[in-house]
Amino acid sequence: MNVLTRAVRGLIGLFIDDGRLALTVIGVLILVGLLTQFGAAGGALAMALLVAGTIGALLVNVIHTASTVTRQPTKTAKR
Repeated sequence: MNVLTRAVRGLIGLFIDDGRLALTVIGVLILVGLLTQFGAAGGALAMALLVAGTIGALLVNVIHTASTVTRQPTKTAKR
């Protein structure tokens, strides 16, 4: 039961901790799904849009997080 609880918390944490990323990926999925449903994008184009959209969303999220996180100075070893 403990393993199941940790797994569920981890899954929920994916959406709560990085809500902007999750919403962006869901938006990409919906957009590509609609384009495919209405015939504006074929199979290969839809796959390329999904890959590019997901990677783009991840890159934007990483860049944004890196610019907002403050780093603690590291201690240098004495020689």
